[in-house]
Amino acid sequence: MRDVIIIGSGPAGWTAAIYAARANLNPLVVASQVEIGGELMNTTEVENFPGFPEAIMGPELMAQMQQQAERFGTEVAYDDATELDLDGDVKRVTLGSGKVEEAKSVIFATGSAYRKLGITREDDLSGHGVSWCATCDGFFFREKTIAVIGGGDSAMEEATFLTKFASKVYLVHRRDEFRASKIMQQRAFDNEKIEVVWNSEVADLQGETALTGIVLRDTVTGDTRELPLDGLFVAIGNDPRTHLVHGKLDLTVDGTIAVDGRSSRTSVPGVFAAGDVIDPSYRQAVTAAASGTVAALDAEHYLAALADVEKAVAVATA
Repeated sequence: MRDVIIIGSGPAGWTAAIYAARANLNPLVVASQVEIGGELMNTTEVENFPGFPEAIMGPELMAQMQQQAERFGTEVAYDDATELDLDGDVKRVTLGSGKVEEAKSVIFATGSAYRKLGITREDDLSGHGVSWCATCDGFFFREKTIAVIGGGDSAMEEATFLTKFASKVYLVHRRDEFRASKIMQQRAFDNEKIEVVWNSEVADLQGETALTGIVLRDTVTGDTRELPLDGLFVAIGNDPRTHLVHGKLDLTVDGTIAVDGRSSRTSVPGVFAAGDVIDPSYRQAVTAAASGTVAALDAEHYLAALADVEKAVAVATA
């Protein structure tokens, strides 16, 4: 039986693996068959991860994290977790192949997925003018014309943030009023670089190898018009990947896995969570990596305490 199984292969998962492996816990990372590396695999240049002054491509950063984890003895399963049995001292993870892995502890680091518009060529233009992260990609749009899609606090925040770089920011919403908090709305309204486009949705993306504009559809009349753009930021929310733990772990009102304070401890002893799956606010590679560190250390402490109990029981029954 293993000491720890880590589900997820983003910054949180690989960092947890690095720390767990260096603690001689011989971790197994269930890295997925098709989504290895998490959201950073869809990111081009990462300029805000410490230690890379000349920037690094998202996939390369993930590859280096994996290499570092494997260097210390991490085992990797290129498969998907399909079922979890978290009750009792032995945790069981069923893989897509049907194989069942057992461990004394589990670190859940499956991340979150940005909600997409669901229109043609959205994935093709990802990293080529279409983005879901203003903090990650805003710098690349200095003195450019861009649009933010959404009507919540995240959209207001991203639009306001992007005015630091862009010369013009359109804030496009499908209704005639925002659902964002009043203070966040007012900040957007007061910013002279932001122009609100009401009752509109994106019907199509323009551009072959890079985004050149969008087609907007009026949600009231159905009329369409073209809007030339250099960049499009989609801010319609994100969903933590928690489907495997519904009914097994406590969740927050945001849908993330609930943890105890600043720790990674979930509602089930021996199960820990890290990264975007517990973070509804920041969702950055560096915060996810730090969260993975916490999870590995918490798992190490849990396993040490478990070993002490087993020793005490062995002595008492000898």
